[in-house]
Amino acid sequence: MSQPRRRAPRQAEAERNDRALLRAAREVLAADGAHASVAAIATRAGVGIGSLYRRYRTKEELFQKLAELSLDIWNEAAERALAEEDPWEGLAGFIAACAESGHGSLAPVAGTIEITEEMRIKNERSDRLLAALVERAHRAGVLRPDVTPVDISLLIEQLGRSPVLDQLRARGREDLVEAATAARRRLIAIAVDGLRPCHARPLPGDPPSDRLFTERWRRPAGE
Repeated sequence: MSQPRRRAPRQAEAERNDRALLRAAREVLAADGAHASVAAIATRAGVGIGSLYRRYRTKEELFQKLAELSLDIWNEAAERALAEEDPWEGLAGFIAACAESGHGSLAPVAGTIEITEEMRIKNERSDRLLAALVERAHRAGVLRPDVTPVDISLLIEQLGRSPVLDQLRARGREDLVEAATAARRRLIAIAVDGLRPCHARPLPGDPPSDRLFTERWRRPAGE
């Protein structure tokens, strides 16, 4: 039987650099917002500017790739959640997985990058999967009836950003990162528990509309 071909050392190095760039871009974006510089991203990743531009022609292209990967994580988590027999465990696990993956760190680039066709297709799928998760939880009576899919999306975005972790990483305090990550998991669990139907007080105001997402991600005319 033939042995599987090993990746060439140069290819393996390129893949490692790409993973490092994507991880660094997410971290720098979380700290600096849409003004995150390619120089800061390359430095965080431990690669040269040339390596970054060989992989991504522009900063926008790098952020578009991050958005696609984030949608992939979202959709895979939603599929796992729908496969979970318990509707509440599925929904709660989905929210935690998306929040812990840092889904909210991409919020600063909303409206600053062009939405690619790949992003559009994956986003439409993510909307369908989330709607199915929420509908299933409502039917099972495990989710408070006034919670909408947009509420869940906004909650994930809020929980996906951790000022404490961002600050510690920016200061190089790796000794405290594990404790901050554990504390973040507790906060996610506290917030998710608020979605249960046992809470009698109704949510304030009208439910948020889809325009919060569609309008925010639309690039202004002329840019």
